[in-house]
Amino acid sequence: GRSHTPLMGYSVTSSSTASTHTVASVIVAVVEGRGLARGEVGMASIDLKNPEMILSQFADNTTYAKVITKLKILMPLEIIMSNTACDAGNTTKLFSLITEHFKNVTFTTVQRKYFNETKGLEYIEQLCVSEFSTIFMEVQSKYYCLAAAAALLKYVEFIQNSVYAPKSLKVRFQGSEKTAMIDSSSAQNLELVINNRDARNGHTLLGVLNYTKTPGGSRRLRSNILEPLADAGTINTRLDCVQELLQDAELFFGLQAVISKFLDTEQLLSVLVQIPKQDTVKTAESKITNLIYLKHTLELVEPLKAALRSCNTPLLKAYCNSLEDTRFGIILEKITTVINDDTRYTKGSLSMRTQKCYAVKPNISEFLDIARRTYTEIVDDIAGMISQLAEKYNLPMKTSFSSARGFFIQMNADCSTLPNGQLPSEFTKITKMKNTYSFTSADLIKMNERCQESLREIYHMTYLIVCKLLDEIYEHIHCLYKLSDIVSMLDMLLSFAHACTLSDYVRPEFTDTLAIKQGWHPILEKIAMEKPVPNNTYVTEGNNFVIITGPNMSGKSTYLKQIALCQIMAQIGSYVPAEYCSFRIAEQIFTRIGMDDDIETNASTFMKEMKEVTYIIQNANDKSLIIIDELGRGTSAEEGIGICYATCEYLLNLKAFTLFATHFLELCHIDALYPNVENYHFEVQHVRCSAGNKEKIAYTYTLSKGYTEEKNYGLKAAEVSSLPSSIILDAKEIINHIAKQILHRQQSTPEMMKQRAVYHLAMRLVQVARNSRLDPDSLRMYLKGLKKKYEASCPALGKTYEQ
Repeated sequence: GRSHTPLMGYSVTSSSTASTHTVASVIVAVVEGRGLARGEVGMASIDLKNPEMILSQFADNTTYAKVITKLKILMPLEIIMSNTACDAGNTTKLFSLITEHFKNVTFTTVQRKYFNETKGLEYIEQLCVSEFSTIFMEVQSKYYCLAAAAALLKYVEFIQNSVYAPKSLKVRFQGSEKTAMIDSSSAQNLELVINNRDARNGHTLLGVLNYTKTPGGSRRLRSNILEPLADAGTINTRLDCVQELLQDAELFFGLQAVISKFLDTEQLLSVLVQIPKQDTVKTAESKITNLIYLKHTLELVEPLKAALRSCNTPLLKAYCNSLEDTRFGIILEKITTVINDDTRYTKGSLSMRTQKCYAVKPNISEFLDIARRTYTEIVDDIAGMISQLAEKYNLPMKTSFSSARGFFIQMNADCSTLPNGQLPSEFTKITKMKNTYSFTSADLIKMNERCQESLREIYHMTYLIVCKLLDEIYEHIHCLYKLSDIVSMLDMLLSFAHACTLSDYVRPEFTDTLAIKQGWHPILEKIAMEKPVPNNTYVTEGNNFVIITGPNMSGKSTYLKQIALCQIMAQIGSYVPAEYCSFRIAEQIFTRIGMDDDIETNASTFMKEMKEVTYIIQNANDKSLIIIDELGRGTSAEEGIGICYATCEYLLNLKAFTLFATHFLELCHIDALYPNVENYHFEVQHVRCSAGNKEKIAYTYTLSKGYTEEKNYGLKAAEVSSLPSSIILDAKEIINHIAKQILHRQQSTPEMMKQRAVYHLAMRLVQVARNSRLDPDSLRMYLKGLKKKYEASCPALGKTYEQ
């Protein structure tokens, strides 16, 4: 843990795993209301690499699904809670849940008094950039997120040993309204950002779509995938941009070229707005480096504007206008009065050291100019000394530099060429890799020290000049928030367009229907390197519950995941792997996916299933997309069927779009009772093998209407095995007997069939009234067709209908 301080109670740290590609740098404070306000949660988070504080406050239910989901998206390095939430023997449910879900995160408890909403509002007034000041209106009455903000800022100041400059933070309030919620187990089932078999490989939705060029773009894409938009207007605005990027190659390549030159703008801003509490060589050096990065970034504004100039889409035009902000020019002008024009961001520690040393123009500070001359002389002396040594010993020595060792000597030579196979005795700290020797000498060490001393002076003087310069540009710096937002958004949209050119994706539409024509699984395509078998999907309000059957390995799980992935792609503004697609916006996406190769069907699996289904039932609403695969496998068939049936009946009362895959064929007959149920199955073909005259199953991976004819796949597997034929014959007889009984109980009456037909007719008419763009004649034809369909599906209507 950490040392005890008055600020903290104690700190719980467990070993952190480095499986994620990004190093965690987000600190989150979480606080929950007490008494009647239990369930009302406030959160404040800040990324140490990005000067933006995000506040949220929302009511959550007892599963605390929203809190856990939001925290999983933030990937915190550390979570701060009040000590009253985890008093020994009296921990709150929220604290226990968070600690259980985030085992590798540092937990720090601070005294409840630091969670002070009045202080929180004061801090925000002091620190918030004027452009984001509407945040006061939003959060004034949001007691809990203000309390979390107070504790968070106090804590960050304490651990960073620096404070944020006045009016330097972007503060954003993010409720949970305009985005869709995907719980963390659904995100895991669908492999949205982490592959379940190997966390290091890119076979995830993020991997399929991530062609971003900047760290900010990549972060933005990740958080969008985990929390897609739920507002058709905003999504269509993004899709318009992707469409224009796809149609205008010059715009696409021009933008991509500029965007890929940007560094991590958020992190740059973060360092610029923090004021260290004490000056050290390290802080001086980092401030100078960041000023060089800032100059590099600002020099890209003009080329970015030029690349956007020819665009037509409203959002891209708006970005282009935002870049007209005069502050970019003002800051750059102020920088160039002090900093050399040719000072720029370069790769390599020595060249960057040289850039920092000579960043400030000559004749601004006499002392700085003298210090730099001294430094140059020392560096020249070092080079001279090494070439003398090379002559003295007749060895191919050359000057080398690393940030850890400073200047040292390097030499490529075979040890057989050295006298006695050894270097002369005046050389020390010798390391050898293959045929490269690295070493130093006592004189060189002394000269390095002089060099460092001289550098410290240069950095200190440069730092003072840089600080003065930064003071002058602080008031204009907020245009960079806008810039970093534009860059990460453009980067993500370019990434969508790029992914689209590699595959035949289409633009999605948003309606009240989920219709995918010949859609396929985006991640599977990447793994297989060829297009998977495409399939159709059609779910409407009138047929909002789809039951899918088919033997193991026939493609059920893949198909279900594919639908959820396509839905998410559509809701983040990406094109979708299909020939045509329309979606109803989902406010939540739930998946409960059983693995076909997950044979572990036992009591613990069953408990996990029950938890997941309970969670869905507690949180789903009419606008959810629910995907359930293989429910009830961890228990007996009777119980499994019972639980599935009861779950289906509950979900059938919602207008949610539900896709339910099952091995229990008895469930298929639920369509006799509920007209909004549709049955589909994956077809398989039987191929006779010449050897031993046995049958083999060939998978077509094609979805067809109706339920599977493939009854008793267990029996088919038994036939191929070495079970005695007498047992198989017995089993067949018993199964036939049971099947006859079930069929007798489940026959539809004419009355039921009529009700179903009436229901379908009514739903189709409502849809036509809501969405039809047909002209009167076409509409008349369509309605006649509906009438015919209705008559055909109504038994024994006969003459009564005609009369």
